[in-house]
Amino acid sequence: MVEDRLTDGRRIAQFLASEITGHDALAALAVTDPAPDVEPTPDGAFAYAIEYHDDGHSERVATVSVQPDRVRLAFERAVDAVAEAAEAEGLRVRPKAVRPPKTLVFVEDGAQVKWLLPALDTVVGELSEPTA
Repeated sequence: MVEDRLTDGRRIAQFLASEITGHDALAALAVTDPAPDVEPTPDGAFAYAIEYHDDGHSERVATVSVQPDRVRLAFERAVDAVAEAAEAEGLRVRPKAVRPPKTLVFVEDGAQVKWLLPALDTVVGELSEPTA
């Protein structure tokens, strides 16, 4: 049996970008500042940012970096909710102890891109809630 898995970091990042731009539930998210010729590095090379847009307001929610065999997302918003949603889907998650805190999520093959969608949906949900 042949096992077809998408494990190239650059291709995973491209697949993730197409999911973000083509998924109706994520319409408030946009891929910004793309580095189309990015080459994966062991430490992760910046590929693009993910921004939230609503009623003239926009803010960066995550950055996407490519490594040779995976993608690393550094979430800057809704970090606790993202961690919970990503872990529930079986993704590897790690907090990053910086100020403000970030949550790192690792996507190690193309199938896991779909597993990331609930975490992205969580960010949209938290940012679209009216503040009191």
